[in-house]
Amino acid sequence: MKTLVTGATGFIGSALVKKLLSQGYCVRALVLPGEDSQWLKDAGVEVVYGDLTDRNSLDGICKNIDTVYHCAARVTDWGTKQQFYKAIYHATRNLLEESKNKIQRFVYLSSIAALGLGKHLKGKKETDLPQKSGIPYNDAKADTEIMVRQYHENKEFPCTIVRPANVTGPGSVWVRDIVARFQSVTGVPLIDGGQYSASLVYVENLVDGIIRAGTMEIAKGKTYHFRDNWDVTWKQYITDLGKYIGKSPRGNIPFSIAWYSATVLESLCNPLHIRSPLTRLAVAVMGRDNDVDTTLTQTELGWVTMVAYDDAMQHIAEKTFK
Repeated sequence: MKTLVTGATGFIGSALVKKLLSQGYCVRALVLPGEDSQWLKDAGVEVVYGDLTDRNSLDGICKNIDTVYHCAARVTDWGTKQQFYKAIYHATRNLLEESKNKIQRFVYLSSIAALGLGKHLKGKKETDLPQKSGIPYNDAKADTEIMVRQYHENKEFPCTIVRPANVTGPGSVWVRDIVARFQSVTGVPLIDGGQYSASLVYVENLVDGIIRAGTMEIAKGKTYHFRDNWDVTWKQYITDLGKYIGKSPRGNIPFSIAWYSATVLESLCNPLHIRSPLTRLAVAVMGRDNDVDTTLTQTELGWVTMVAYDDAMQHIAEKTFK
C-alpha cells in the first residue's frame, strides 16, 4: 500500500512517516519547495514538492496513492483568520480536489479544538459535531471537518477524521513554546491554578492511532479522539518540564482575566502580525478541562496508551535538554 503524507517534515508528520516505514508501507511525502527533506530521501521516502495553498503545484501528487494522511496545517496559537483559513481550510480543499478519482482513503488530522474553545470539553464524544468559537484555529478546523465530511457523504472517497488532544513529545509546541516561555522574562504562569487535566497524547501513541484510522474498514466515515489516559494536570506537566531547566511556574491568572486579556492583546497584535504574549487558544487549552471521550477510539480501533507519562517525559528530556 502506498501512502501520501503531507506535513511530513513537521512534528506529527515526521513521526507518522517513520511509523509507516517501520510497518512496511511505501511513503510519498509532500514537501514545500526549498524545505530540507534529505532525511526523508535517506529513509527511502519518495519526496514530491508542492504548496498546498497553490492548487496547480499539486498536480500528480496523488497518482498511484492508496491513502492520504493530511497532517499539514498552521500549528501555532497566534495569527489572523486569513492565515489560518489559507493554511488549513483552503489547503485541504486543494488536496481533496487533487485526490478525486485517485485515492482509496483520506485521513484528515484535525484537533479537539474543532469542538469549540473557551469552554470545558470534558466528556465530549467523537460523534459530537464541530463548533466555532471565534478563535481562528478552532474555526478553520471546524469548517474543514465539515468540508471533509461532505466529500465522504458525496462518495468521492472514504474519509476519516482524527482529533488529537494536546500532542506532546520532542519538538512539540507544548514543549518548545513552554520551555521558551520559561526562559523569557515573564516565565510561565498557571491558568486557573493549572488545576485541569493537560489532556495530552504522546506523539508515538498518536501515530499508532492515525494508522489504525487509515487502515481499518470500520473507520471509514468516522471521527476519532486520541487522548492518553494519563492523570496529569497542567500544573504537574509545566512543573515537570521546568525541572529540566531549573524553572518553576510563576504566578497564577484566573481564567476570566486571562481570557479577557488575551482577547484585547490579540485585537492589538494580530493586525500587525505580531505574536500576542497571551492568546485565547492557549488560555482555552490550559485553563479548561479538555478530557474528551475516547470510547469509540478504544472500542472500534482497539487503541490504547502504549507509552506511559514518565517514559514520555524521559524521552522528551533526552531529546530536548541533552
